[in-house]
Parts: sequence; C-alpha cells; structure tokens
Amino acid sequence: MDAKAPITQDVLTIPRKLPDGPRNLIGLSRDQMRDALIVAGTPEKQAKMRVGQIWQWIYYWGVRDFAQMTNLAKDYRAMLADTFVIELPEVVTRQVSDDGTRKYLVRIAGGHEVEVVYIPETDRGTLCISSQVGCTLTCSFCHTGTQKLVRNLTAAEIVGQIMVARDDLGEWPEQGAPKDETRLLSNIVLMGMGEPLYNFENVRDAMKIAMDPEGISLSRRRITLSTSGVVPEIARTAQEIGCQLAISFHATTDEVRDRLVPINKRWPIADLLDALRDYPKVSNSERITFEYVMLDGVNDSDEDAQRLIKLIKGIPAKINLIPFNEWPGAPYKRSSNNRIRKFADIIYKAGYASPIRTPRGEDIMAACGQLKSATERARKSKAQIAQETGL
Repeated sequence: MDAKAPITQDVLTIPRKLPDGPRNLIGLSRDQMRDALIVAGTPEKQAKMRVGQIWQWIYYWGVRDFAQMTNLAKDYRAMLADTFVIELPEVVTRQVSDDGTRKYLVRIAGGHEVEVVYIPETDRGTLCISSQVGCTLTCSFCHTGTQKLVRNLTAAEIVGQIMVARDDLGEWPEQGAPKDETRLLSNIVLMGMGEPLYNFENVRDAMKIAMDPEGISLSRRRITLSTSGVVPEIARTAQEIGCQLAISFHATTDEVRDRLVPINKRWPIADLLDALRDYPKVSNSERITFEYVMLDGVNDSDEDAQRLIKLIKGIPAKINLIPFNEWPGAPYKRSSNNRIRKFADIIYKAGYASPIRTPRGEDIMAACGQLKSATERARKSKAQIAQETGL
C-alpha cells in the first residue's frame, strides 16, 4: 500500500440541524427528555416523574402512540402528540437466511440505508448493529470498508435498530400477561457498518438507553463493542460505557496489519496492546476478545499463531477465529478448515479460548465483513478492489 494513502478519511462532524416539526423522543437521554418536556410546558417539579413514565412506555412496553400512555392525563397526552414523535428507522427489506439469521435494511434520515443482523443461537440471540453509514476505515478484507463514510448515525438511529428488531421478534412485554424473562434479543454487538469509536458520543448515549434498567434493560456484559483500534477512545469506552470490548486484530506484525487494517499505521500493534492492558480493570469486563479473520496465506501460519500468543501475554483474552466471508470482488480467500483448526489448536494449547466462529447468514450477505447498504453494493471486480486497497 502507498505509504501516503490516508489511514482514515478526515471527517469534520458538524452538529446536525434538528428537523422542523415535532421532536423525536427516541435517542434522548433522561436529562435531555426532561429538558424537552419542560420547554413543552411540563412543570419543572413534575418533569422527572413524567420522564420515568414516558421512558417506561417507550422502552419497556414498546408503545409508539401517546394515546396508549394511560397513566398520563388526556390533555397531557394530547400535548405530547402535538409536540413530539416516537419514530424509528424504516425497514426497507427483511431477509431470512436458511440458518434463521435475519437481515434488515433500514432507512434513516436523508434516505441513507444501513444493515442490521439478528443471529439466533441456542443460548442467546445476538443483534449486530451499525454505527455509521458506510465506514471511516478501509480494511481491505471487509466489504463494508469499500463503502466510503457518508455520516455518523445519531443515538436515535442506533437504539432504533434495537427497537426495530424487537418489533420483528415480537419481544415487547404484553400488558397484563405474566412476566417472561426469556430474551430472544439477549446480546448486542457493535460490529455492523462503521467504526463505533469514531462516533463515540452517539454510541455511548444509545447504549446507556439500552442498558437503562427501566427500559430495554440489557446488561453491559451483554453488549460488545468492536473497534479496529482507535487507541485514544479505548480508556474512555471503559469509563463511560463499561461494555465488553472486541478488537478487530487480524495480524501479528505491523507490516501485515498495515495492509489489512490501515488504522494500524496511526496506532500500531504495540500502542494498541498498551491501551488494552488496563481495560478489564477499569470496565470490570472479564476479558477482551481478539477477532482474527483467517485469510489463506496471509495471516494463518503456525508462526502467526505463536506470535499472537506472545503479543497478548498478560491480557485476559479470548481469540475469536473468523473464517473469511467472501464477497464479490474480494482480494482474499478463506483459510482451509484444516489450517484454521491447526491455528486454533496452537492457541488453545497456550491456554486461551479459541472458538472458530460458524459463518451465519452467508446466503443473504449477512455474515461478518459482508454488510454494505444495497444502494452502495456495486459489483466491483477483484482488480478494482485491489487498486482501491493498494493490494
């Protein structure tokens, strides 16, 4: 790759002008909702109580119609309906894989589209959500990375993805019915489109809403944020979100990682590992997950496995091995099953968990690294991809 190639696109984030008309309550923090209610005429002494009531209707019961908020006076409900909306991203398409994986293409403000994936398993249901339209990074093995960044998602657009999935799963509690502790959507992974730590404030605010015990009420241990290695934001993630952390690692030398994950040129492996050593202590997370995509002849040798073990020494860790999910024009091939198993065995014998991720949703392009909004899914040739990524 050309040494002068940009590591990431320079993005100036300008505060977005609120649309004219009623304000969306989705995505507001409790304090922001309180302030909005006061501006709308709610007496200050009542505002905190009203936030609690509205919050529960929206995030616990999944109610979108103010008229159904029956513990509020009729005239107050009318005021809310005139002043606010409860608005989620629009589901454009919904695909279901042969293995039960669901992929949603959702449309947000400005007509932009992002993808959301729900993966059902025997002991959990994981929702993979997006944080950006496109991606700030240009990781050469990732289909999403071939789509340039359009913009960051708002907190409303991020938490809205969770709510859209719960709608489709029929998971909002039914009033009057016995409480059901079963969770179809039990886990969230910020592993969809975008680099979450380049949209930190919106991701943090959305996750705080998802973790709020009077609403969706997901444990921070059930939320995993995946980053390619935005080193300055890692400590902040531990302090302000406290979720589980996954690192899109994928290489054991700076030379190879520079090609696969170009952000490595800004924050190389040694700097990244230094930032990770304190994370479990600050966030109280059990261990850090190192994501490692298996690329034939690129990063899958026995020597790579041995180097990986030495690099992560002293960090509570799990190595998640990901068979490469091919996409049209991809410049890499998946490592053989025998090679992946040998790599996993070396890591396991060194004392680290080394699960091999089962590819899910490949038939609907919903697997890791395959997400890309339909409007941007140009069928590029391998030569075009190679030219763009410098391979």
